[in-house]
Parts: sequence; structure tokens; C-alpha cells
Amino acid sequence: MIIPTDRLSAEAVLGLIEEFVSREGTDYGQQEFSFEQKCAHVQRQLASGGVIVVFDAATDSCNLVSSDDLLPQTTAGRDQP
Repeated sequence: MIIPTDRLSAEAVLGLIEEFVSREGTDYGQQEFSFEQKCAHVQRQLASGGVIVVFDAATDSCNLVSSDDLLPQTTAGRDQP
């Protein structure tokens, strides 16, 4: 289930972002970013819709997911069979 960020408190959103950024294996390429910079980057992605909050009832947990990975891709500009 997709959870709109405006339905969450600012503290809850910040907690999700900080937990996401602090996970092992988060890769930002060769350039180094501070924890605060990484959090700001994820916040901008949330604001732009590039990242969304999803709730998984089976695990009773929330996660941040790329909207490209979750939402259906449009077929505009693609050859149709």
C-alpha cells in the first residue's frame, strides 16, 4: 500500500529517510556524501515523487521504494504489438 508522505508526521518521514540512508550497502557512486546530504537527496526524491513510501502489511513495516520500480510504466512511444 502506498502511503502519501503528507499523511505522516515530519518526524516519521525523517525516521524513514534516516533508516533508509543508514542501511548497509547504500551506494552513491564514487562521490562521497555526508549522511545529511544523503538524507536531503532522499527528501527531494520524496517531494518530487521519484521515491514513495510503501507499507507492507505482511511484515508490518514501511519502506522507501523508487516509483519506477513500483508504478506501471507507460507504453507511450513504444511500439505496440
